[in-house]
Parts: sequence; C-alpha cells; structure tokens
Amino acid sequence: MSNDTESSNTNFIREIIAADVKNNKNNGNVVTRFPPEPNGYLHIGHMKGVNVSFSMAKEFSGIFHLRFDDTNPAKEEKEYMESIMNDIKWMGFDWGEHLYFASDYFDQMYEYALELIRQGKAYVDELSAEEIREYRGTLTQSGKNSPYRDRPIEENLDLFKRMKAGEFEDGKYVLRAKIDMASPNINLRDPVMYRIQHAHHYRQGDKWNIYPMYDWAHGLEDSIEGVTHSICSLEFEDHRPLYDWFLDQLPIHHPQQIEYARLNMTYTLMSKRKLLKLVKENYVDGWDDPRMTTIAGLRRRGYTPSAIKDFLNRSGVAKTHSTSDIALLEHCIREELNKTATRVMGVLRPLKVIITNYPEGQTEQLDADNNPEDPNTGTRKITFSREVYIEQDDFMEDPPRKYFRLAPGREIRLKHAYYIKCENVIKDESTGEILEIHCTYDPETKGGWSKDGRKVKGTSHWVSAVDSVEADVVLYDRLFSRPDPESDEAGKDFTDYVNPESKIILNNCLVEKSLKNAEKQKGYQFLRQGYFCLDHKKEDGTLVFNRTVSLKDSWAKIMNKMKKD
Repeated sequence: MSNDTESSNTNFIREIIAADVKNNKNNGNVVTRFPPEPNGYLHIGHMKGVNVSFSMAKEFSGIFHLRFDDTNPAKEEKEYMESIMNDIKWMGFDWGEHLYFASDYFDQMYEYALELIRQGKAYVDELSAEEIREYRGTLTQSGKNSPYRDRPIEENLDLFKRMKAGEFEDGKYVLRAKIDMASPNINLRDPVMYRIQHAHHYRQGDKWNIYPMYDWAHGLEDSIEGVTHSICSLEFEDHRPLYDWFLDQLPIHHPQQIEYARLNMTYTLMSKRKLLKLVKENYVDGWDDPRMTTIAGLRRRGYTPSAIKDFLNRSGVAKTHSTSDIALLEHCIREELNKTATRVMGVLRPLKVIITNYPEGQTEQLDADNNPEDPNTGTRKITFSREVYIEQDDFMEDPPRKYFRLAPGREIRLKHAYYIKCENVIKDESTGEILEIHCTYDPETKGGWSKDGRKVKGTSHWVSAVDSVEADVVLYDRLFSRPDPESDEAGKDFTDYVNPESKIILNNCLVEKSLKNAEKQKGYQFLRQGYFCLDHKKEDGTLVFNRTVSLKDSWAKIMNKMKKD
C-alpha cells in the first residue's frame, strides 16, 4: 500500500511549494487549508483536496487548517459541519488546534469592505439580480456600467451600514466591487461582494443581515489565517484574478492560489448538488448510503482510509482533467482486504444438505485458516454436523457441461471438511421446489483431502445447521448503470441511469458462528462471495452485512492485459 502522503508521486504542486521553500518565500513556511462549505457531506472528490493540502503541509513541515466556509446560512447546517469533521478525522487527517470558521471573520471582512468603499473601489447597487446578469454581458460581449456605479462614496458608506443594520429587505441592494465591466474575464465585471439576507446563521445567530459572497470572502479568510498556498480545484482558475485583485487592494498578506484538476470517476457523481438530489428524492437511503461516494457511504460500505488514500495517490495530481476508473478504487480495497480480511463462510441462498451416513446428534470441530495470506492470523474452529447448508447455486439436478459442483451421483469437497456425494433429491411434491439434498460423506477425507489420491473439481463453502447464525446481506453494486451518468443525452437526467440492481437485500442468509461477534469497520471475506463488513444489528439480534466489493478484480485484468500488450 502507498503511504499516507503523496510523496511517492511527483506533482506540479509539490514542485511549486518546494521552490518556494528553497527561495525562502513566506520565510520558508508552508500553511495549507481545506475550506469546505457545511452544506452537505464530503465525497471522495473533496477528500482528494484534503489529501493534497494535508500531505503538502506534512511533507514540508508546515501547518494544515480546517476552515468552514460558512458564508451562506440558507444552506448550512450543524449536521453537515459535524459530519465533515468526523470524516476528515476518520481519514486520519489531523488539523490539531487549527480549526477555523469564516463566520468568525465577518466583522473583519465588513471593515475591509468599508475600506474598499472609501477607496472608491466598491459601491452599493440596486439593480435586481436579473438586471445585474443582463448588464454583465456575455463571453463575446462587454458588460455595461450600472447606473448606480458612480454613486458618491459617502452615500455608499451610508447605504452599506444601513444594509448591515437590517433596514432593507432581501434583494433591495448589493455591494459590488468596481473593477472593469469590459474585462474579458466575466468574474471581474463588478462582482457582488455582499447581499442582504435576513437568515439565521447556525453559529452567528441573527447578528448579521448581510452575508459575504464566496469570491470576496475566500481570499480574505486565507489572508487572515496566514495561508501560504491556497490549493483548490481547476474550476476556480478563472476566479484567481479576482482573488488576487481583492487582496491587492488591501495592505494584507497575499496567499498564492494554485489550481489542480478535480477528481472525476466513472459510474459516479462529484456534484454535491446532484448528490443532494439523490438524497432528497429518495434514490438513495441518505448521505451515508453505501452506494454513495461520500466518505460516510464508503465507510459503511467497508472501505478503509488507507485504501481510499491509496486510490487518491495513484490517481495523481495534474493540471488537466481526466477520469479515473472506479475499477481502480475497487482494486485498492480488494488489494488491502486480501491481506487483512478474515476468511469466513456465509451462505446467502441456503440449501439444506443432510449427510445420511453421519451419526445423528454428532458434531466435530474442524480447523479453518483465518487468512492464508497471513499465517500469523492462525486458525479458528468450525462446527461440522449431519445437517449443513450450501448455496443453491452449488447444486444442479441436470447440470450442463463444465459444471463441477454438486449434482446427482457427483462428489464435491466441502471446504475444510469432507468429500460428499449426492445420493437423493427431496422436492416439494406440489411445486417441484428442491427442499433438501441427501448425501453421503467419506470419513477418510477429513480436512477436504482424499487419502487415496482421488480428486474432485468442485469445492463448496457451507455452514452447519447446528450453530450457524442468521443474517441479512445487502449486495451493493455501482449506483449508476453507465460510466458517464452526467452525459448530455437528449431528454435524459442523471437519475435515469440509477442502477436498479445497485442494492439487493437477501434475508435469511446463514453465516458461521464466529461472526456472531463481528466488529464494525473490520473486513471479512465470505469465501467465494466477496468482501463484506458488518453494518449493524437489528433489534432482534439479526446481523446485517454489506458487500464492500466482489472478488472479481477488473482493474487487475486491465493491468495484466496492458503488461502483455
């Protein structure tokens, strides 16, 4: 597995910071930050941003800040703030004492805004939002000045103070920067700095009637905190001139904004707005639904911080957009769980097998490896008895060619146990449904190996009827049925591609007794089934397991093919 930082990879951000440290820029200090808005749960794309900023601070002996960009009270909630902190901590990124909130800087931002008004570089506008958009122009057509652009400084100061005092209704006025309505960069065409918003803030209460816009607030927050390298995703590249312009107008510290290509991944969404739609319209069972690419969802699915970091590090840091294959993420967790997961047996669709020549009432304890990849994990005891259960798919009454599992007159191996041979099939007379299979066993094949050297091609996992434990199993798959659910196909919405088989619930499954004490956040390989984790226990004590990932590794096949080619 890769280590916790990106030091094993080269990336252009590292090169920039390394050069700055070498040249003693910022006195050789490195301060980075991750500035989430508390308006939703973090997804794996956000975690790329945390990973980059945290790892750069760590590598260059710097400081990492967690700062909540809580400037829009209409969409922000304490629940989101707490979930973000839990997710970042769970991933192993530690901000120490450096936890900050943009809302704590509102007084300072307000004073900076007054200073820009005094300089004649900001004005109170009373155009409507629609009129402001109209006056802004287009990518090919210059904007035009607001009729209120040349309002006297004293009048601007008075109106802005009264906006803060709550004298006006929402939308009556805004404060705009006075830059250049003819700029080829639309972001510089007199952007809005403040809007009137009579809303309760989850931290500031009802103190404020005006709230800063993101572009105005963001650079100030970085400056106040002494951030040296403001690392953000590529969609903010066109906003950098505005970031710089605001900071250049004031005698304050000027951080450097650096943009990188955000994480894109097949079969997923990286839009918080669209993820919120999935939650609100019940396409998924909440932000922590295991099909979601939120960190909370991945955690419930059984992904580990180290596997997620490994994926992020392998995806790299670049300046150009690309799309990572979700198969790589699945490969990373398989690779880890193959080394760490305890092997157990679980029968998802049970079929009863009665071993007619095994003594009634007798049981015996057999040894089973906990993980053949790690001999230090030792063995455990499993119970063998006259009645066991195998998978329904492991028996066919009239099998096709190359079917090597149990069938009438055919012999197979029960993993860690004995060879058994099918002698009879018991069916429901009215429906024809197979109720149970009667078999005989060979006592000379204990451990699953024949002393006389005969071989069988089929091996089945099983559980004993004596001490197996009932469980529900949820088979999770990719949430979307196509790699690009956000494609612009005519008349289609991304919700049209939600995979109807992305969640399959199996009740009345049976797992071996050792799982009665299964631990959350611990991986288990159900032999021949995949990797699973405990989700929760029902009120009646029934265990519920989520499938983390199947055993099939398409990424490994892709890599092997590339090596051969």
